[in-house]
Amino acid sequence: MPARAHAPSSSAPERAAAPERAAAPETAAALESGLGLESGLGLESGAGSAIGARRRGRDHIQALDVISDLLLGIGEGSPPDAFFSSLCEAICRLSSMKRAILFRYDSVRRRVRAVGAHNIELDPFTDLFVTIDSVPIARKALVEDRVLEVVGAEDFDIPQSLRQLLDGVLIVCTPMAAAGRYVGVVLSERDRASQPMSDEERQLLWTIGKAIAMASVARGAAVHSERSRQLQQRIDLAREIHEGVIQRLFGVSLALSQEELLDAAAQRRCAEEVRAALRELRAALQRPLSRSSPPTSVTFDEELDRLRGLYPDREILLAAGDRPEVPRQLEALSQSILAEAVRNAVKHSDARRIDVAMKRDDGDGAFTLEVRNEGIRAQAVSGGVRSGAGAPERAGIGLRLATLEALQHGAVLEYGECEPGVWQVRMVASV
Repeated sequence: MPARAHAPSSSAPERAAAPERAAAPETAAALESGLGLESGLGLESGAGSAIGARRRGRDHIQALDVISDLLLGIGEGSPPDAFFSSLCEAICRLSSMKRAILFRYDSVRRRVRAVGAHNIELDPFTDLFVTIDSVPIARKALVEDRVLEVVGAEDFDIPQSLRQLLDGVLIVCTPMAAAGRYVGVVLSERDRASQPMSDEERQLLWTIGKAIAMASVARGAAVHSERSRQLQQRIDLAREIHEGVIQRLFGVSLALSQEELLDAAAQRRCAEEVRAALRELRAALQRPLSRSSPPTSVTFDEELDRLRGLYPDREILLAAGDRPEVPRQLEALSQSILAEAVRNAVKHSDARRIDVAMKRDDGDGAFTLEVRNEGIRAQAVSGGVRSGAGAPERAGIGLRLATLEALQHGAVLEYGECEPGVWQVRMVASV
């Protein structure tokens, strides 16, 4: 079906990963700047220009008021989809759309997900596996950076049940793209009996999509900046230990390597240097030694489902029976260690099954997470129980970093061959 659109055209490179969630203040700031883009497009000329500009200004102020009111209603106890569902509601309230659903790329799960909806149930779409090629109108809208319309979903690569649900529906696709990144799309429905969409309404939808994408890209830049800062901290830590502790111990080793015995003064000097090195090392080790797991709105069970989808040839089983809830303060850490343990099992073993178990000891308040797998390759372990830093052949840098990350949360991570042929990653944390 021919596409009807009205928005500036610009080519964009292929989609890049977007951060998991854009904060409300960033979205509001982006909207304030994004909704003013139209003034420079030169769409009006002559005497009607000033009138059109005033009308657009009123519409944009109304849009900001509606979106701000909806975002301010989101609190700490709001559901995970509240943020993006509010944006879908704003689109429906500001335009002639009847219902809307927002799809965006989730860099944590590495897939496109439905993350918000208005006047339509989100559940049937949450587990839907789609890509930019599954929905041709989405690819075209992102590449051409235009608001497009299509009737029905005949060429959508989606389950037949959903295709029938969209049969005869007038679908409007609003792209979310900024800075050369494909963030996602908003699919909304219009009444086919209504008047054709006006240029002003198309422009408003395009601008809202652009503003949401700008906020997401800005959020991603902030995340990358934080990661760079953490990396610089680790480099500074390594330099400090090398220039302080290592140099002191090197001097002591030179003094002790002499053939003649040291006099009392030299012995005192060596003892002072060793004590100073210990003080510097103790102070250095009090700093964060590893990455910190970013806050997450994903639950442990959802992360488990993601890993099952990521490794469909492996059977990842959660122990049957009553199991404790993952403590909220350990949710991000537990998911990080689970992902690393599964990744390690896939990489270093021939296991077809990976067992996951959780325990909670109310007596001492300890929470335990265990991930086990068989199928250890012969060259992986050279005999005996190998754990922690003593298992260099079996454990990669990921588990070593996870060990340091656990220490920052007051937890202990152990890994090794717990019994012949069985590898275990075990985290114990005090709650």
